[in-house]
Amino acid sequence: KQVLITDTTLRDAHQSLFATRMRSHDMWAIAPYYARLLPELFSLECWGGATFDVALRFLKEDPWERLAALRERVPNVLFQMLLRGSNAVGYTNYPDNVVQFFVRQAAANGIDLFRVFDSLNWVENMRVAIDAVLDSGKLCEGAICYTGDLLDPKRPKYNLQYYVNIARELEQAGVHILSIKDMAGVCKPAAAHQLISTLKQETGLPIHFHTHDTSGIAAASVLAAIDAGVDAVDAAMDSMSGLTSQPNLGAIAAALRGSERDPGLDGDALRSIAHYWEGVRRHYAAFESDIRAGTADVYRHEMPGGQYTNLREQARAMGLEHHWPEVAEMYAQVNQLFGDIVKVTPTSKVVGDMALFMVTAGLTPADVLNPDKEINFPESVVSLFKGQQGFPPDGFPPELTRRILGTEPPPRERPGAHLPAADLAAER
Repeated sequence: KQVLITDTTLRDAHQSLFATRMRSHDMWAIAPYYARLLPELFSLECWGGATFDVALRFLKEDPWERLAALRERVPNVLFQMLLRGSNAVGYTNYPDNVVQFFVRQAAANGIDLFRVFDSLNWVENMRVAIDAVLDSGKLCEGAICYTGDLLDPKRPKYNLQYYVNIARELEQAGVHILSIKDMAGVCKPAAAHQLISTLKQETGLPIHFHTHDTSGIAAASVLAAIDAGVDAVDAAMDSMSGLTSQPNLGAIAAALRGSERDPGLDGDALRSIAHYWEGVRRHYAAFESDIRAGTADVYRHEMPGGQYTNLREQARAMGLEHHWPEVAEMYAQVNQLFGDIVKVTPTSKVVGDMALFMVTAGLTPADVLNPDKEINFPESVVSLFKGQQGFPPDGFPPELTRRILGTEPPPRERPGAHLPAADLAAER
């Protein structure tokens, strides 16, 4: 009955709070204390997502070196990474043999648990990655990206049956664990309880719940999920929690202490590590957004926590800093224009690109659909509608597809199926 806790501080917390800019040095310094003081943690999410890209492009660090050094310092806690299915840790579909090789290397260098997702919840696009993890002998966590509001009868597209169907597909695909990945933090407490309790009945898999605290009430959703029988939850150390990050790990542990679901984490150990992160966070203040409190706006724009900081910085760089409310509202309108899609890397980036494009150009959704108005759509939008990231269950809106591509929708096929194998030996 004990609930298990994953600490996201080393990956998603800093990705969401200060654009993934945390240096390896700051992780390595605290790593031995995790091993000694918190061996009861289920896992440390420490790799994948944007950490690979940012380490190389901005920090000029070797992400493989980061992983190996962390593994050396923490031999006794599971290491977890976020794997974007056929996108691996990038923003496009890669040849199958690249995904397979990457998974083998990650497993060999210390990753124990791979959380695999697809940016449109298309299980077909996850199978190569899932099979690669299973072949490596590591744990595979198949993720369902939560979007919409299953409590809202006006949005039947993402109802309870939608999630049950995907969960059954993932179970049949052979995953060890089922994850609910609420990347925007829009899964309300009642929805979390209903979703977890239903999936516990409909599948035989352990369930891991992930959310973001953009609304300010995500801890309530975590506690509701725990009450419904979830097996593991994600949280971030106190000083790295809240806002667009995960809920407060120390507070969740304290709230459960003495109950039948007590995670068994030492309060003094949690406080000492949180104090360390408090000092570290000050060094990254320049990369933080100016968001100072939770906001219910997230239920309108549904922007992922990991994207919020980056998109706001993009808007500032384009001179749109004082038009942020318009950008966020346009993000919501673009989502509806695209057919109310799942928004997580890389599809969330496409929605953001289109929102910035429309605000800058002074375009409305009606302008975009107007056949008499010439528009040079962003390259990422064209790529999405060509199916190069896969397809949502009901496809993209035909009218907008014809407007963007000038043709009918492309065949519904897995993008990686037509990519030639990479010559890995030649690339070395």
